[in-house]
Amino acid sequence: MLQNFGIKDALDVLLVATLLFWLYRLMKQSGTKNIFIGVLAFIGVWLVTSEILGMRLTGTILDKFMSIGLLVLVILFQEQIKRFLEEIGSNQRWRGLRQFFRRHLEGIQDDSEERHHRWVLPIVYAVMNMARSRTGALIVIEQVVSLDAYEKTGDIIDAKINTRLLENIFFKNSPLHDGATIIAHDRIAAAGCILPVSHDSSIPRSLGLRHRSALGIAQATDALAIVVSEETGGISIAHRGVLSTHVSTAELERRLTHLNLD
Repeated sequence: MLQNFGIKDALDVLLVATLLFWLYRLMKQSGTKNIFIGVLAFIGVWLVTSEILGMRLTGTILDKFMSIGLLVLVILFQEQIKRFLEEIGSNQRWRGLRQFFRRHLEGIQDDSEERHHRWVLPIVYAVMNMARSRTGALIVIEQVVSLDAYEKTGDIIDAKINTRLLENIFFKNSPLHDGATIIAHDRIAAAGCILPVSHDSSIPRSLGLRHRSALGIAQATDALAIVVSEETGGISIAHRGVLSTHVSTAELERRLTHLNLD
């Protein structure tokens, strides 16, 4: 077998390995890594039992599962698969290439610094002020996956991102302060929005509904959620299904700088 192994076979193995690694990274970023590992493990068992060990009965049973496996996966994990496909088709995957052509072929300057001052700093300043005054807040920033369904649960704002406006929304006497504020397309899209609540048992009991809602939206979509604790004034970030607590304003600014609202 190894005697017939040539350059074409080596390239074939390299191509498959590269594809699997690329798929693993995509599914890890979209929160569907466990599905990828499970499918890969099942395929490995199927290959070992039917192709290598020649176990006919087990191989036949697994063959039947393989023939309907795709349909079962779509039914059981339709939401996760949807998120994965949205990650593949997202404009952010090709943003670097598009910006390269725009800068080098169209002569358009990079506006990252201007965008930084336009929306990153207003959010950071608002969060910093609310943390200092221990004003509870929940801000969600849309990425690739649309948050239109969640925007409709609150009141449409459609305003320019502004530090004072964000602080006023979460002021304790404001009727919108209990819900989430959603930022999308470089605008404050809606406020007082209802988000899905995470029931993850790893969340400390000391964290309240805002933190669970932040993690819930981070598990359901690719959005980034910022939480300001009303009890401690601490800042937390939920993104890609992970909740990070005790986040500094410098770290918050760094995380926001790497996001895109366009």
